[in-house]
Amino acid sequence: GGLIRNLREVAKELGVAHLLGGSVQRTGGRVRVSAQLIDARTDTQLWAERYDRDVADVFAIESEVAGKIVAQLQAKISPSEKAAIEKAPTTDLVAYDLYLRAEALFADTSDPIHAREKLPEAAQLLNEAVMRDPHFLQAWCLLSRVHSVAYFRGHDHTQARLDLANAALQTALHLQPDAGEVHLALANYYYHGFRDYGRARNELAIAKRALPNNADVFLYTGFIDRREGHWEEATRNMERALELDPRNFFILQQLALAYERQHRYAEEARTYDRALTIVPADPNTRILRAKVALDWRADIKPFQTTLATLVAENPNVAPDVDLPLYALCERTAAAATRTLTNYPREGVANNGVNYPYAYWDGVIARCQGDLAKARVAFTAARKEVENIVEKQADFAAALSLLGMIDAGLDRKDEALREGLRGCELLPVSKDAVDGADLAINLAQIYAWTGEKDRAIEQIAAVQRVPNSLSYGLLKLHPYWDPLRGDPRFEKIVASLAPK
Repeated sequence: GGLIRNLREVAKELGVAHLLGGSVQRTGGRVRVSAQLIDARTDTQLWAERYDRDVADVFAIESEVAGKIVAQLQAKISPSEKAAIEKAPTTDLVAYDLYLRAEALFADTSDPIHAREKLPEAAQLLNEAVMRDPHFLQAWCLLSRVHSVAYFRGHDHTQARLDLANAALQTALHLQPDAGEVHLALANYYYHGFRDYGRARNELAIAKRALPNNADVFLYTGFIDRREGHWEEATRNMERALELDPRNFFILQQLALAYERQHRYAEEARTYDRALTIVPADPNTRILRAKVALDWRADIKPFQTTLATLVAENPNVAPDVDLPLYALCERTAAAATRTLTNYPREGVANNGVNYPYAYWDGVIARCQGDLAKARVAFTAARKEVENIVEKQADFAAALSLLGMIDAGLDRKDEALREGLRGCELLPVSKDAVDGADLAINLAQIYAWTGEKDRAIEQIAAVQRVPNSLSYGLLKLHPYWDPLRGDPRFEKIVASLAPK
């Protein structure tokens, strides 16, 4: 009875009428596959089969099972779908295993620290896969996507990285120009490489015709909607992606971030709870879940207790979970020392640019009133970020970061110029995610340089669009101390308080 009820629940959660169950056992060079097709509405078995074959036949078994299911369900499939069922992605099982491992790594790159390690590992595995089978289309497509994301997220924001993405893409195009996966990879390339949302949408439209129920098509449409500021459509597309792939951890992480920006905190919390049913002990998800109370209600206790628990369970996760922006809300010397100790010495990418260790060292010294120490740290941070700006003069996020550093160094004119230039290069109208973050950076620059009126006007403007400047951050964070007590500022804070 329990199993039947469970099957019905699974089918309901997935939104399907039929379920395919089974098992795979491998012994040496042999593989045993058992499969059964069940009508979840009536709990009846429609078809079952066991295969005992050589491991090299595993893709043939896969095609055979798919064919039997199509026949049982009397489904009508097009010639191209029939060909896709019959065609193995690769004949090399080792290459396929490398691909699957890379896919799993790529799925856990929402967090910038994970991404720094996992994107290069995924690229390495995929390079090995395509060396073994140069005709492995999916591997080339995923390789292009990995390189594009590494460029966009700031792990390697260089032309050389973008060229690698393009080279993998050109190979895929040469192999099978009409494949849906190729057009999905092209959409990824235009989106991450150039913020060219028009061309990315055109490619997604082509991909959707070939892959009508592909979760990634809906997810990337949602990403574009989000960047273009169409938040309701973005959320709907991400929710549809999740319906198609309900156990996809990456989609859940991205959907939670979309809810956070819209200050839809109850839905954000529920989404993280759901993610924790898939990866139950995931430290990153647990700290983000705890952070909801800080953003929503200015309640810092869940963040503090969860952080302490996570680090007690495994000290190695400290760099992942001790977020300096939120740790500063604790306003204690102990928290400041702890978050600096835990912050990676090589920095962490944010909005596509690396935030050096010295930046946070300077911020904390400034918040503690140690201006001499702050000057030394900000000077070191400036050297690193200025080096990036010299090479890439129109890199908006780097200019914005340089502006915050210059504000910390009391180089007011330069700080204002850099902060404003960053916002001009990447306004909210061009990128509703990073653009809003750079607008918040400009508010911080105004607050630090004594431009109180402009800081308050800027915060008011930011709050008119979805953003990450929450009630909790405005209420608790030392960045905004110069504005406290001003009735205009306090009115904005009060307007964001939970109702």
